[in-house]
Amino acid sequence: MTETMPEMIRYTADVVCVRGDDVLLIERGWEPCRGMLALPGGHVDAGETSREGAARELLEETGVRVRLEDLVQIGVFDAPDRDERGRYVTVAYLVTVPESTMARAGDDAARVQWMPLDYPGRLAFDHNEIVAAAARIAAEEGGWR
Repeated sequence: MTETMPEMIRYTADVVCVRGDDVLLIERGWEPCRGMLALPGGHVDAGETSREGAARELLEETGVRVRLEDLVQIGVFDAPDRDERGRYVTVAYLVTVPESTMARAGDDAARVQWMPLDYPGRLAFDHNEIVAAAARIAAEEGGWR
């Protein structure tokens, strides 16, 4: 009988941050997917929840501060092949911010950009799927606002 090693799983959080009809994206400054647009997010640190990690990553990468209670869970995305680096399981959140919200690139983001929600372009990893899931939730609740 062949014994297999347990798979290493990395725990991350991503944020669909909506301002009006736009979604906040970062340009990845590192591989994989360097130069592609992606949702703000990253590893959940030891001792924090995915919600806390999502808020922290959003702040670190874009300068946008949100309250934990304003983050609405979209779902868990755990397809085995969603990241070429290995197994990454992410909890995705949706947050709506005021029209006056400004963002700036920080941490691992090369730049930030507000893109139309209905067509954000081709995003890194499975982030188009996450944005689509957020849109379904928003539609069920009567819209983004």
